[in-house]
Amino acid sequence: MKPGDDLVILGGGCAGLSLAMRLAQLGEQCPQTIIVEPRDSYVNDRTWCFWDAPPAQLTSLVRHRWNRFEVMAGDRRLEVDCTASPYAMIPASAFYETALKAVAGNSRLRLLTGERLDGEPVRRGDRWEITTAQGVFRPRWIVDTRPTRPPRRGDALLWQSFLGQEIRCETECFNPGCATLMDFLPGTGEGIMFLYVLPTTTCQALVEVTSFAPDPLGPDSLQPMLTNALAARLKIARPQVIRAESGSLPMGLSPVQAQPHPDWIRAGLTGGAARPASGFAFQRIQRWADHCAVQLAQGLRPCAQPAEPWPIRAMDDLFLRVLRRYPEAAPDLFMRLFAMRDTSAMVRFMSDCPRWVDYYRIIRALPPGLFLRELGKTRFS
Repeated sequence: MKPGDDLVILGGGCAGLSLAMRLAQLGEQCPQTIIVEPRDSYVNDRTWCFWDAPPAQLTSLVRHRWNRFEVMAGDRRLEVDCTASPYAMIPASAFYETALKAVAGNSRLRLLTGERLDGEPVRRGDRWEITTAQGVFRPRWIVDTRPTRPPRRGDALLWQSFLGQEIRCETECFNPGCATLMDFLPGTGEGIMFLYVLPTTTCQALVEVTSFAPDPLGPDSLQPMLTNALAARLKIARPQVIRAESGSLPMGLSPVQAQPHPDWIRAGLTGGAARPASGFAFQRIQRWADHCAVQLAQGLRPCAQPAEPWPIRAMDDLFLRVLRRYPEAAPDLFMRLFAMRDTSAMVRFMSDCPRWVDYYRIIRALPPGLFLRELGKTRFS
């Protein structure tokens, strides 16, 4: 049995490594920490995007920025100048490299890759007992970033499922100065489908097909849609595929899971890191990691992801319920949002730092009928 550690982080993904990076910066104040990660090695398996405006963090890791973006629905196309707050992309490879270097630079942090738990943590007195192939650890605290179970209907109001391929073409197919945030595809039942294109050169881009639906969709279900969209929308029949990424993000956890114990907290997507109405999580995780590291440096227990302010929580919940009940209205609703005269108000709202006037502007941009109807159904159901 190992001597008692201060902290075990279960899962070395975005949330686990973000916290580990902050702890590494504490030097000798860093709590003795073990990070348990099942993968054997890190590969470029994710892309994180956000609006590059204060208080965005880790912007030195950004590998591409877009000063313009477009939204398309049928024969409608909206192009927006976002030079004041560019849309920014961090590839997982840049994040992992920086995080792993930080962890390796502090001897009080230890990353165990290719490691899994032998059973769930057990409470023994005032500590936890965690068993792995490398021994038994007895930390005071646990930060658990693991998914509690595979995505399934009912665990979120909607699931944002995506399959993306980073592709290279022989001809110049893309405009690297403009990102396509939403190019709506024909709807499928309860779902909202769109194409998401992040061009990095005239010949290379990350192209994703995305679904907002009550049921999560796996890559096998999305692959035919991506293949068809590449051929029909972008006129690309046989691209060179550099890599692929996929996943399902919760949009409004339902219900939000309670923390297992005051000394065992859930973080990351399972802990509510994803913004319900958008799925954006990277910057929210960074802010949580800052706060959690400060707590731990003071000898206090780790903290969970903070809840959204009630106006954001209420507006996101209503917006998602409208999308779920009226998926055919999604193209018009998103076109209205992105067509707002003050783009900075939309960016602040999406980045979790709105001013009070921004709430008013968001509400004014949307048609009231569907939202009032949904409010009435929710109230009297």
